[in-house]
Amino acid sequence: MDFNKMDIEQLASGLRAREFTAVELTRHYLAETASKEPELNAFISVTSEAALTAAESCDKALAGGEELPVLAGIPFALKDNISTKGILTSSGSKMLSNYIPPYDATVRAKLKEQRAVLLGKTNMDEFAMGSTTESSFYGPTKNPLDTTRTPGGSSGGSAAAVAAGEVPFALGSDTGGSVCQPAAYCGIVGMRPSYSLVSRYGVAAMTSSMDQVGPLTKTVRDNALVLQAIAGHDPQDSVSQNKSLPDFSSGLGRGVKGLRFGLPLDHLDTKVRPEIKEAILSAAAGLESQGAEIVPVHTGNLDVALPAYYLLTSAEVSSNLGRFDGIHYGYRSKEYENLEDIYFNSRSEGMGKETKRRIMLGTFALSSEFYEEFYVKAQKVRTYICHELTMALDRIDLILAPVTADIAPKLGTKKSPVERYLESFFVVLAPLAGLPALSLPSGHLADGMPIGLQLIGSAFSEPLLYQAGESVMALNSKESN
Repeated sequence: MDFNKMDIEQLASGLRAREFTAVELTRHYLAETASKEPELNAFISVTSEAALTAAESCDKALAGGEELPVLAGIPFALKDNISTKGILTSSGSKMLSNYIPPYDATVRAKLKEQRAVLLGKTNMDEFAMGSTTESSFYGPTKNPLDTTRTPGGSSGGSAAAVAAGEVPFALGSDTGGSVCQPAAYCGIVGMRPSYSLVSRYGVAAMTSSMDQVGPLTKTVRDNALVLQAIAGHDPQDSVSQNKSLPDFSSGLGRGVKGLRFGLPLDHLDTKVRPEIKEAILSAAAGLESQGAEIVPVHTGNLDVALPAYYLLTSAEVSSNLGRFDGIHYGYRSKEYENLEDIYFNSRSEGMGKETKRRIMLGTFALSSEFYEEFYVKAQKVRTYICHELTMALDRIDLILAPVTADIAPKLGTKKSPVERYLESFFVVLAPLAGLPALSLPSGHLADGMPIGLQLIGSAFSEPLLYQAGESVMALNSKESN
């Protein structure tokens, strides 16, 4: 039985029909991981024994006739900035390379309640700062579609694990495209949920005002199922929405007839390679043929989003990472004579270049001399971006846009930090405004690599995003045929 060709519902159905057991399913994915990891480096930790124990418990429950949730017995992986009780949670950093949390993040607890089987923790850019996984203390992850290329970041390990068939689904975290961009680079589906829909409790904070946990899967339906399991109010998260959850799968099968899609034509002409523009226009034409309306939207005035994003995220990084000081927990330098040496040497030795760069930028932006000129101004720009996107989405249902300006770059590509940052234009818009974004493979290739597109919707419009996303994936099937 080829488990890699089965979606989550098919796997769940097979488990309940006793066509195979959760232990057999888990052993299959552990074997896949063992054979592929030496080359891919998608995992930081693999929890084989605990996974098999959880799978055996699930089998006993199913054999006893218990009604279990749909994800019961389904293997998965978590990004390594999501706390797991008793399991290393390093955030891809030397600073936390010996940190074993005493508690579970809420999303982990929810999946434990679902009886899903945790296979391990995935590689990531250090403290989620990066877009290639190359800033990880554990070395870069390779893209399973072309191992000379990056899988994206910072959730590159989670995306690579799903694309390689090491797990049916994984969770990543998205601050400024860290789920959507690696999904695009690896040719899978990634959802950045609306801000406050999924609890951040137990997730190492990068930028608290933007961070969100989201699922990475091979299909739209699988993605909706996983989001259903992890979303919901959490009193331990101060911004968590206390509202009833919709059925995220409710729009599947309805098509796109009558929906209005906004197309940012101005940026398609100036910011993306020709093949990506062609893929977006082809998707727009396909949606139009299914009864959707395509509406040009002018977003040239959103160019200010990128510098505002990096100023704001760096400011929050400077604040959030202040706790890693060599005193409370995590890495402590052995070279010190006084308290100041512990602080200085531990942070200098325990953090990588990109993390230090953003801490320094954030500290500069928050300094009394430049606070008004940079941080306050960036907050005003963020308010403006929110207003512009809200106004646009009042006239249309969804925005159709690229995820990235180019395909997955080669590992080791020499680019300046500013050049790297500029590649994030399309994926920082939704996070700045707290909006959901769904990353989908377009069905088109450039240099043999997948091209991703994204749908951006109003806050809490995830069912509509999945509804439209299913139609986009159907277009992909027609393209491949």
